[in-house]
Amino acid sequence: MKNLLISLIVSAGLISVAHAGNADAGKAKSAMCAACHGADGNSMAPTFPKIAGQGERYLVKQIKDIRDGRRSVPAMAPFVAGLSDSDVEDLAAYFGSQIPTAGGAKEELAKLGESIYRGGIQAKGVPACLACHGPDGKGVATAGFPRLAGQHDAYTAAQLTAFSMNQRTNDGDSRMMRDIAARLHATEVEAVASYIQGLR
Repeated sequence: MKNLLISLIVSAGLISVAHAGNADAGKAKSAMCAACHGADGNSMAPTFPKIAGQGERYLVKQIKDIRDGRRSVPAMAPFVAGLSDSDVEDLAAYFGSQIPTAGGAKEELAKLGESIYRGGIQAKGVPACLACHGPDGKGVATAGFPRLAGQHDAYTAAQLTAFSMNQRTNDGDSRMMRDIAARLHATEVEAVASYIQGLR
């Protein structure tokens, strides 16, 4: 737990540089994003993430990581390959300024999901998700920790699985998400993903 807190503090300090995206310019550039993510960033397809209201720092990092080959998302790579840093920052400013839609949790998974999100799993060394993503799931934008509230459960579960299998590795040298996700079994992943979908 001590190492996790140190990693969080270091991570927050390393990504404290502000981004200067222009939301109006981003809106003009966002047409290519709409097919998968929705015109306002509220994807209707559970396999594509909702990016409306997402922290700009997080969006900038993810788009650049995909563009520069640090995160493998084959379906998105062709669309971001030609983006300049300025384009990325403008798109992040636009989608970050949009209002995210809410989702709902599966009743049968709510208790377990809430327990993991709010309290972690002490016996497995899994910290509470709210430590980085906030009690309401809105993330910590200044530290680059993403908003989760309302995210499609299928997408969240897929990302946790990818982290656990080292298929997604852009969580830094601390391996924070990879190490946490690897300790969760499938039912726990499903439950916490469902709970996150219902957060508002």
